[in-house]
Amino acid sequence: MNHEQHYRAEWLRLQTRRQFLSRSAAGLGTTWLAGQLAASEGSEPVDPGDSPANGGLHFPAKAKRVIFLHMIGAPSQLELFDYKPELVRFDGKECPQEYLEGQRFAFIQGTPQMLGPQFPFKQHGESGAWVSDRLPHFSKLVDKVCFIKTMQTDQFNHGPAQLMVHCGQPRIGYPSAGSWVTWGLGTENEDLPGFIVLLSGGRQPRVGNALWGGGFLPSVYQGVQCRSKGDPVLNVSNPNGVSRDVRRKAIDALADLNQMNHQEFGDPETLTRIAQYELAFKMQMTVPEAMDISDEPKTIHEEYGTEPGKESFANNCLLARRLVERGVRFVQLFDWGWDSHGSQESESLNAGFKRKCEAADRPMAALLTDLERRGLLEDTLVVWGGEFGRTSMAENRGGIATRFVGRDHNPNAFTFWMAGAGVKPGMSYGETDPMGYMPAENPVQLRDFHATLQHLLGIDHHKMTAPFQGLNQKLTGVKPARVIEEILA
Repeated sequence: MNHEQHYRAEWLRLQTRRQFLSRSAAGLGTTWLAGQLAASEGSEPVDPGDSPANGGLHFPAKAKRVIFLHMIGAPSQLELFDYKPELVRFDGKECPQEYLEGQRFAFIQGTPQMLGPQFPFKQHGESGAWVSDRLPHFSKLVDKVCFIKTMQTDQFNHGPAQLMVHCGQPRIGYPSAGSWVTWGLGTENEDLPGFIVLLSGGRQPRVGNALWGGGFLPSVYQGVQCRSKGDPVLNVSNPNGVSRDVRRKAIDALADLNQMNHQEFGDPETLTRIAQYELAFKMQMTVPEAMDISDEPKTIHEEYGTEPGKESFANNCLLARRLVERGVRFVQLFDWGWDSHGSQESESLNAGFKRKCEAADRPMAALLTDLERRGLLEDTLVVWGGEFGRTSMAENRGGIATRFVGRDHNPNAFTFWMAGAGVKPGMSYGETDPMGYMPAENPVQLRDFHATLQHLLGIDHHKMTAPFQGLNQKLTGVKPARVIEEILA
């Protein structure tokens, strides 16, 4: 390739679609701009750091921030919250055909046997909520919680179902709930990310960071993964020999170069890059302090069951409190290991599931108690759930009973609980059939949950839109969604 060919190739490489349209003599640039403005009608993003004065985007908010506890793998509601005496009576009997006809299963084949609850249940509190003996600490707090027992999804495999819970779509490439919220409301602390993600359980979710990605929104609104073990954020520390002053000068120089690039090419992601460099610089000071739980009193560590320096759900629950206390808008916890097929000991209800309950019970109860004690629960919404539920019948992988006790995936009915800002405490919404397999009344779609989540934050889900692929996209999607008014305080 000679010099002329090289420069011609380089010129073509630098021609973005935006430049082509804006420079076309036929006026395509004007046409494109008008189309973009029309498509953007109704979308209302905010700059990072800006927060509406009334705490909400479209009306006053009841919740200022969210802590979402996702138990990756889908915990069995039939062993925790949805007590079914009739299922006890049918334990070990062949499943009625009415529960199998027209249904799709991940692993069940033929006619499986019904499986009764594996642990004893009791009613607790003034509300009389049923909770199994697997959650002795949490059961003392049921009067602070609203249970939704008829959650439904249209996905029965983990990856797509997890995407549905967080992005409202079963496909990669859509913004997560935390991204929508921070895009709409901004952050209360300019020195910390508005959306932080914490992982425990030893593995990432099936679809990884797609669950906290920004999708087609500016990437500054994607979740920032922090760690409770080692450096809180990878690559945020200065290399050896680089002082903070030198780093400051480097970032200022990069900002100048990026501003020149933006003036030349007009790519909005360039502005995002500038904001991310600036936030990373601030995070060098704020994140290590926020993520250091060693300075918490001994009583707090005993209450949560935390062990500083380790990766654990307990540590992450305490970190969630510290983060919302410092103004982080959306804190997402993922705890891996709740899949209970019964194909191996770690995935069995009578072994692995028991250990997960023991590890989660104390810290999630401590989180609610601690938030309330500090006056944070009144404007913090706490959500707990999985990506779907478990079947009322035992799993018989390939038509053969599993070695350990387990249940298959059930998208038809599962349990979420919510506590705190704007939610009625001490109530249970929705009722499943006598076997706990299908809703008997008040089914709740995930898009209804998303609409309710946004409503509590002062967001009208009809108006919170962003143009993408010719459609004003929403977290709630294109199907009808409703705010669950019955559970609002």
